[in-house]
Amino acid sequence: MPALPRNCKRNEIHKKPLNSSYREGVESRMPQARRLYGGSTYFNPEGERRRTMKKVFVFVLLFSVVAFFSPVQAQNKNEPDPIRTMSEIVVTATRDNQEVRKTPANITVITAKEIEQSGATTLVEVLNKLESINFRDYSGNSPQSLIDLRGFGGDNPYGKTLVLLDGRRLNRPDMSSVNWLQIPVSQIEKIEVVRGAGSVLYGDMAIAGIINVLTKKGKGEPKVNTSVIAGSYGLSDERVGISGSTGKLSYALNGGNLFSWGYRERSKSSSQGGGIKLGYDASDYFRISVDASANQNSYLLPGALTKDQMIQYRRQYQPGHDNDDGMDRDASFHLRLESILGSYGRFDLDFIYGDKTIAANMDSWWQWTTTDIKTYTVSPKYILDKPIRGHDNKLTVGLDYYTEPYKKDFFSSRERIAKSSWTDLRRNSLGCYVRNEFSLLPVLILDAGYRTERTNMGGSHTDSATPANSFTDKDKKYDAEAYEAGINWLIGQQSKLFTKYSTIYRIPFLDEVASFNGGGGGFLTSLEKERGASMEIGTQFNPLQNLKIGFTVFRIDMEDEIQYVGSFPTGYNQNTGKTRHEGAEFSFSYSWEKWVRFYGNATYHSATFEDGANNKKEMPLVPNRMANFGVEINLPWQLTLRPEMRYVGNCFLSGDNANTGEKLDPHTVFNVYLLYRPTWGKIKTTAFLGVENLTDLEYAVAGYDGRPWSSNTYYPMPGISVKGGLSLEF
Repeated sequence: MPALPRNCKRNEIHKKPLNSSYREGVESRMPQARRLYGGSTYFNPEGERRRTMKKVFVFVLLFSVVAFFSPVQAQNKNEPDPIRTMSEIVVTATRDNQEVRKTPANITVITAKEIEQSGATTLVEVLNKLESINFRDYSGNSPQSLIDLRGFGGDNPYGKTLVLLDGRRLNRPDMSSVNWLQIPVSQIEKIEVVRGAGSVLYGDMAIAGIINVLTKKGKGEPKVNTSVIAGSYGLSDERVGISGSTGKLSYALNGGNLFSWGYRERSKSSSQGGGIKLGYDASDYFRISVDASANQNSYLLPGALTKDQMIQYRRQYQPGHDNDDGMDRDASFHLRLESILGSYGRFDLDFIYGDKTIAANMDSWWQWTTTDIKTYTVSPKYILDKPIRGHDNKLTVGLDYYTEPYKKDFFSSRERIAKSSWTDLRRNSLGCYVRNEFSLLPVLILDAGYRTERTNMGGSHTDSATPANSFTDKDKKYDAEAYEAGINWLIGQQSKLFTKYSTIYRIPFLDEVASFNGGGGGFLTSLEKERGASMEIGTQFNPLQNLKIGFTVFRIDMEDEIQYVGSFPTGYNQNTGKTRHEGAEFSFSYSWEKWVRFYGNATYHSATFEDGANNKKEMPLVPNRMANFGVEINLPWQLTLRPEMRYVGNCFLSGDNANTGEKLDPHTVFNVYLLYRPTWGKIKTTAFLGVENLTDLEYAVAGYDGRPWSSNTYYPMPGISVKGGLSLEF
C-alpha cells in the first residue's frame, strides 16, 4: 500500500497528496501591520499603504453614490454610439448582465450547442479543453476530479476555484472536490469561465477563477430536446428536456441518466439527475423564478497502480481496494425575486437551499462514513445603472449570508450499525460588497470594488474509541476583506485591453481547523486564513472580423498558505506557506469563409514555493505547459469533421516538494469526431461519431511520490475509445 502523502485524510476518497435571469446577464494583503497575537498589535509600514488604498477606493465609490443624486446632464440620444460592442453577455464577472468586452478579465463562454456538438458526457470533458484548466482524474470518469486553474493544482487544490450552479456555490465547506457529475450536461444552457480573482464579488474560494454553470430556461413555443450517446467501456448517456413559455409563465424540465463500466476494473460510475425551472413575470417591474434539482451518483474506486502493476495490466484495480466505493446525493431549491425600481435601479433577492449526503466506504482503510451538509443562503443585491454627467456608471451593492450545518458520522463497519465517532460542526459567514464601474470615456472603463466578510465556525467532535480526541463547543472567527481595481480600454469595434489588481483570501476548511478524520483530535484556534494578491493584464484582439485572439499574463502571490506540518497522524496544519503562481494564457479562433474553422489555446504556468527549505522549487502536479488545438471542416452533405489535439507537459509527482524525484510524463492525446446535422421540417438532428485517444496512448494525469516507504503510484487513463450519439430537437 503506498504511503499517504501530506495533506491527506484517511477517510477521503483519493484526495491524497452566476445567476442567469431576464435582467441579470483577498482578502487584502492583511497588513502585517495589524496582526494580533495574544491581544497585542504589531506595527508594519505596509499598513500605511493599505490605508491609502482604502481611501482611494472609498473616494471612488462615494463619488459615484453622491453623483447619482446630483443634476445629471442628459445624453443626446440622437448622437450615434461611437463604438459597436459585442453582443455576448455574461453575468458571472460582475454579478449582472455585462458584455464580455466591457469586463476586465479573460472569459470563456461555452453554449449548449457547443456542448452537444462536442459529444461530451460530463462537465469535466467540456472544461478540460480550455486554456489554463487541467483536471486530475482517478479513474477516467471520476465525479471527484480535481481542477487546476492558473497553476493552483499542487497537493492541495481545494478551495482555489469557485464553482457555481446558477449562482449557487457547489464547493463544500470541507476539504473535498466538487461533485462534477451532479450537473447533467443536458441541463446546461451555457458555462461562463472567468479566470482571475473574484474575492470582492464572491468572497471565499474565488482565487484562481470562477466557473458558473447556467441551466436552461424556457421561452417561446414548447421545445423538446432528446439525445442518446453510447460508447466504449459500457458508456450510455440518455437525456431529455422540454422548455417553453405560455403567457407570463416560462418553464424548463430536464433529466438525464449516465452510466459507464469504466476503463479500469472497479471504476464503474452512474449518475441520475433532473431539474425544473419556472419563471413568472408578474408585471413589467417584477419577476419571480423557482428552480429545483436533484442528483444521485455512485462510483467505485480502483486505486493507484505502481509501474510494475501497469506493465502487468494497466486496467486492474489496486490490490486491497476491492471494496472501496462512494455515493453522493444532492438536492437544491432556489427562489429568486427580481424587481425594477424605475430610475432608482433594480433589486434582486435570492433564497437558496442545498442538501448534500455523502457515503464513503473505504474498506482498504477500515473507515465507513456518512456526511450530511446543508446550505442556507440569502443574497440581496441592489444595482443602480445611471449616468453621471453624461458618463455611464453602474453601482452594485450586495450581501451574501451562508449558514452550513455539517455532520459526519464514523461507523465501525459498512453496515453502519454502531458509531465509533461523530462530528457536529457549523460554518456561518456574512459578506458585504460594493463595486462600481465608471466610463471615464466611451472607450475607457474604470472599476473598483471592496468586500468585507466575517466567518464563524465551530462545534463538537466525540470519539467514543479515543475520548482524548474529542472536543466540545469550540469556536473560531475569521475577519476578511478584499478590494480590486481594473481598467478596460475598448479598441475599435471588437477588441479590448485590460488590467486588474485584486486582493484575495481563503477561509480554512472545517477539517483544516477541526481534526476529526483520524490521527488525533483537536481544534486549531491558531489557524488563520490564506491571503494574497492577484495582478493581470490581457487583451482580446480582433484584427479581422473572423479572427479572434486572446492573450493574458498574470501573477498571484499567496501568503499564510495552510500546510500540513509533521507526519501523519501526529502532524497538524499551520500557516507556513508562501507561493507564487504566474503564467500566460493564449487563445485563438479563425474562420475561413464557411469551410473551415481553426481554434486552440496554449498555457504556460509557473507555480513555485517562495520560502522555506523548498524555496523556488516547483509545486507538484502543476504542468508548466498545456495546449489544445482543433480544426472544424465543413464537408458536403451537411457533414463536419473535427480533429482535436491536447498536450499536457510533465510535472513533479505529488509529495515531491523538493523536486528530487521523477516527473509525471507529458502526454499528447488525439481525438477525431464526425458530425451530421440535417434538418427535416421542424426537427433538427445532430448525429456524431467520435474516436478518443486515437493512438491508444498509455498515460496518467496524476501520480504520487511514495519514497522512501513505498513505490511511486499512478492513475492510468483510458486507452482508445469510441462513442457515438444522436440528438433531436423539435
